[in-house]
Parts: sequence; C-alpha cells; structure tokens
Amino acid sequence: MGSVQVVTTVLAAAITVAAVWLAVRAVLRMVSVIRLGQPDPERFTDRGTRLRTMLVETLGHTRMLRWSVVGAAHWFVMVAFIVLSLLVLEAYFEVVTPTGGLPVIGSWTVYGLVTELIGVLGVVGILVLIAVRLANRPGNPKRRSRFTGSTMWQGYFVEAVVLAVLVCGFLIRGFKVATDHFEFPFWATPVSHAVGNLLPAWSAGTSVTALVKIAISMTWVVVIALNVTMGVAWHRFAAFFNIFFKRNPGRPGSGLGGLRPMMSRGKPLDLEEADPESDQFGVAHVEQFTWKGLLDFTTCTECGRCQSQCPAWNTGKPLSPKLLVLSLRDHAYAKAPYLLAGGGKDASGEEKASAEQLAKVDVLALAEANRPLIGGAAENGVIDPDVLWSCTTCGACVEQCPVDIEHIDHIVDMRRYQVLIESSFPAEAGVMLRNLENKGNPWGAPPDTREDWTKGLGFEVPRVGEVDDFEYLFWVGCAGAFEDRAKKTTRAVATLLHEAGVSFAILGEGETCTGDPARRMGNEFLFQMLAQQNVETLNEAFEGREKSRRKIVATCPHCFNTLRNEYGQLGGEFEVVHHTQLLAHLVATGRLVPVQPVDGGLTYHDPCYLGRHNRVFTPPREVLDAAVRGGAADGRAGSLIELPRSQERSFCCGAGGARMWMEERIGRRINVERVEEALSTGARTIAVGCPFCSTMLNDGVNGKGAADRVEVVDVATVLLRSVKPAGPEKSAPTVPAEAGA
Repeated sequence: MGSVQVVTTVLAAAITVAAVWLAVRAVLRMVSVIRLGQPDPERFTDRGTRLRTMLVETLGHTRMLRWSVVGAAHWFVMVAFIVLSLLVLEAYFEVVTPTGGLPVIGSWTVYGLVTELIGVLGVVGILVLIAVRLANRPGNPKRRSRFTGSTMWQGYFVEAVVLAVLVCGFLIRGFKVATDHFEFPFWATPVSHAVGNLLPAWSAGTSVTALVKIAISMTWVVVIALNVTMGVAWHRFAAFFNIFFKRNPGRPGSGLGGLRPMMSRGKPLDLEEADPESDQFGVAHVEQFTWKGLLDFTTCTECGRCQSQCPAWNTGKPLSPKLLVLSLRDHAYAKAPYLLAGGGKDASGEEKASAEQLAKVDVLALAEANRPLIGGAAENGVIDPDVLWSCTTCGACVEQCPVDIEHIDHIVDMRRYQVLIESSFPAEAGVMLRNLENKGNPWGAPPDTREDWTKGLGFEVPRVGEVDDFEYLFWVGCAGAFEDRAKKTTRAVATLLHEAGVSFAILGEGETCTGDPARRMGNEFLFQMLAQQNVETLNEAFEGREKSRRKIVATCPHCFNTLRNEYGQLGGEFEVVHHTQLLAHLVATGRLVPVQPVDGGLTYHDPCYLGRHNRVFTPPREVLDAAVRGGAADGRAGSLIELPRSQERSFCCGAGGARMWMEERIGRRINVERVEEALSTGARTIAVGCPFCSTMLNDGVNGKGAADRVEVVDVATVLLRSVKPAGPEKSAPTVPAEAGA
C-alpha cells in the first residue's frame, strides 16, 4: 500500500463512519415519528399478496411505466442504484490498492458485462430525468409544472450525485485499463476500454477516483440524513415499505374503491357506542393519522404526478395532492419533538404532558404544536379549508402515485372531524345533508315520488314483494328516481332489461340514498344511518339467498361503489354490477341486438367511480362499439372516439366528493374543461355512465353554447336507440319518449 492509498483509505473510512452514524440516527428518528401514528392492524394481513404486489410494482415499475419514457428512464436509474451499489462497495477495495476488486465475483466476465450495461443505461436514464426536470421546471411560463411546490435543489442534487457516481465508475475502470490492471475483455466492457484509451497511465488514478466516488456517495448519505423530509431521496428506501403496506394489495390498479371506515384506536368506530370524550372522530391533529398515514407523508417523492392529474389543481383550485401531503409531512416532523416528549391534546383539548416534560422541547416545535390542522392564513393552519373542500375524491392522485400514497383517505379523515366535531363545512352542502336526513335523498324530493319514473312505460315494473322471484334487484338511486335527465337513463335501462327478458324488480319507496355524498363529505354518522337502513331492507329482499344470487344492478357509479365496496362493512354482502356491465353481457349473448348505427361520431367519458375506483373500463366501450356499428360487420362502420384523457387518466366531471352540491367559486369550472376536451374530438354524442357526469357535462355543454350540436346521453340511451331505432313501425309506448329524447 503506497502513501496515496494510505491517505485514500483513511479518508474513505472516516467519511463512511460519519455518514453511517448520521444515517442510523436519521432512520431511528423517522421510525420514531411514524410510530407516533395510530394503530392500523389490517396492514399486516395477507403478507404473501403484499410481498408479491410490492415486488411487481417496484421491480416491474408498473406505475412508473405508464409514463413511458420517464418510467423507462427511472427503471434504469433504479436498477443502476441497486446493482451498482456493488461498485460503490468495490471502491473500498480500490482505495486500498489500484488492482483491488470485489472478492469472488469481481473478476467474472458476466459481472463486468452486466455492470457495464447497467452503467451505460443508468447514465442515459439519469440524463433523461434531468432533461425532464429542466423542461418542466416551475419557472417555465409555457406549462403548469408538476414540480411546482417541490424542493427543486433536492431533486437536482440527487440526480447530480447519481450521474457523478456513474461517471466515476467508468473513470475507475478507465484508469485500470490505462494501467493494464483491468480484468474484463473489450467485448464485455467497450465503454470502459474507450474511456481508458483517453486517460493517462496514472497509477494512483484508480484509488483517487475511488475515494472521490465514495466521498460523493457518502456526501449524499450525509445530506439526506440531515434532511429526513427529503422524500426525493428517502423514497428509494421507504417506497418498498409503503407499497407493501398499501390497503387492498390484491385489488387491481390503485386499490381504490370503498373508503376505509372511521377508525379509533385501530378499530372501526361504532357510532352507537362511541364516546366523544375518549374516541377519535376523524383527524384533528397530525398524530391522529395512522402510522401508515405518516409513512405515506414520509415516502412522498415530490414527483408531482398526482398534482399533474388532479382536476382541482388543473383548474386553478388551491388543492394539490402533493402539496397537501408535503404540508402534513413537514408539520409532522416539525411537531415530532413535542410529541416524542409526551405532548399532545386529549379529547377535551387539555395538554397531556407536564411542564417538566415540555421544558426541554424546542420553541419551534412548541409553536408548531399550536397550529390547527385545518385553518386559513389568519389561524396559521396547516391545511387551508379551501384545499380540503376542493377535492372531488376522483382518485386520480392515488391512481398515479408511484409509491401508493392514499390521499383520499387522509382528506376524508380530516373532513370527518370538521363535519362531526367542528360542524365546519361549505354552507351549501348543509342543505344536501338535511335533505338526506329528512327525505332520504339529496334533492329533498318527496319519497313517495320515487316510482314516478315508471309512469308511461309500456310494461309493468315489478316491486320486491310483488313477485315471487327475480334475477336482479334494480337499484334506481336518488338521481335515477328524481333528477329529470337521470330518469331518462333509468327508463332506458328498464326498457332494455324488459326487451332482453331479464327478470328484475325495484324497491320503490323502500329505497333511500346509499349515503355516498354524506360519507365523502365526512358525515360518517349520517352515512351509517342511511346504510344500515338500506342493508336491512336489502337483506330482507334477498332473504334466504346465497351471495351469488343476491344480485343488484345500479345505474349510478356512486351507488354501485357504495353497495359493492362499503356495505360489506355493515353486514351487506351483495353481487353488484353496473348497468353497462349487464348491458354488455346482454349484447354479447345476443339478447340485445343493435341494428341502427350511431351517426355523427361518439365519444365516451369515463366516470371516476366506475373507472378508476372500480376498474370498469371495457363494458361501456363494448356497448358503445356495438351501437356505433349498429350490427354492421364491414369496415365502413364507425368507431368510438377516445378522449385524450380516458380510462385510468380520465378527467373528472367535478361532481364527486359531494362537490355536486357545493359551489365552484375558485378557478375554472372542472366540467367546462372536460366538455372542451370532449368538443375537441368533433363527436356529436358524448356518452356517459353516471347521472352526476350527465348533469355536469350537460351543464358544461350549455355553458359553451354547444347544445345545438352536441348531446350528452347515457350509454343505455345510446344502446336503446340502436336496438329500437325511432320509426313509424315502433309503437310509442314501447320506447319511452324520455329515453329517446
């Protein structure tokens, strides 16, 4: 060992020891903060599925690859980070001697070939990511950047370190080539040999460059250890755990669907027995999130994919899912010293810690502890109320997040406390909640008019109890029973089922709201009251039937989602399908035969609660494709025109999350933006599969003055027109006037 190697070895050891000590301290701090969260025992179930899902999402990069070039570049960088960690380890041998290398595998040609290939692809990948970050920098006036609000220096720092480490790897190999100490042939490592041909035969070059490589790597460790909220770096480790502990790991896609029940001390809260003095009603303080919530905040990569897809953010609202998570993360870590010292408030708002416990707590942590979780600028709140109430719960953020952060669950938990304890929510939504409580529907319509939509049909619609048996219970829903446009869909579906010979029955006045808008608003008490009533009614209607014969068809995706995914929490187990699924089956089996093609072009808007939340993308398109072709089998038939943002990336209509009953006062209207996108396709017909979407898009079309050239109708109405085209040979009572309107 020469003098150069002595110096490089000592320096490498010193910086490594310091970096490792700081890293261990940082990890312990992060774990201590995450453990402040509430229990969540369901996260430990089905570990085999969780492990499989985590490996598929991380190694397969299933979320990131939706972004094509960026996803591929990130995959190469991830693989380079993991595999080329061996080259960082090898650098510790190379600072000791220029001819050093990893024991056993360090001289294998396969090892040289694989690391060479990964190194090259890693350099290309990180250069692509740097270019993407620069092109999308927040200061670029030409676009609304997904990096707005991200800590940009951290991203640039991490990318620069990755590039520098990869370059150092090739320089080390190049010096070995130049000094004739390289063990791999040219065919396996052509880039290293090419670099070596450009470098001088400096005997100490290998050890010095290895020290630089170690110094850069350990500097990275030191920087992230001193910045525990540096998600752009820490996600490389935390993401594996966050994905492993995601809810519904076996569910396709993002794991959306039903909301989690309101929890207290790790168990679903029974509102009939709950005690406001001891039980937790939603989230009022950051430590009242579950430990998985705090892990979510810690894991955020600040990539902004959620932000780029959020309909609120894209229409000038203050909500950015990313910035909401970052605000909660920064607040949690700033407040942590106070909480770790025993601080906190009980249910009555009294301080739990003694003066002695808080005596040594930093004054900044104490100040952070006094901030309200929800509050405007005047209150120095962590989350502004306009941010909280801008969310449509469309799920675009959860769908696109590469590390499975559960934004919607956290937003609804904060809403629950605001509604149930603080009685603080947009005033106009109060009318909807009162209507639900008093009339059983959001519009406040008389319950005895629920069956009015059946008037004028050319057949009888049977009620449960009036027939001995039926295959499907037709859940009409509040919109389908009371809202004029939605009633057209209800009549169309009933007519199609009748034409196809499907046996069905309705509850009539026995049906009430599923409680979806109340739950998304945060009024869990009202939701449970409505849901328990419906579960009791449905269980009575299906009495004596096994689950496979307890079939429900619903036209509203919000009803469909609640019945399918949330009523099980209250003892209601049913087989629930959306009407487009049933209609697609009837068309495929020949029980409904489209004969009249749709003229003028047709496009389809994916409802959030049908598509993203429940992965129903294909059936509506199958129905519409059959209607567009109208039975034609040749290539002259038309085809469905896809919107630029469709399926998983469908843009929300703006009605979800109970926003249907709240005024949109900030920024542009979400429904108008979606309508503009639909108008750009040139289609004369915009098909929908949701009554809320129908209302919002119709309003948008009217607002754009396009009602004379574009029509918004449900998939069922499109199919009905194709199956039974208007004409003198068709009797008027058979095709309801409203359904064909």
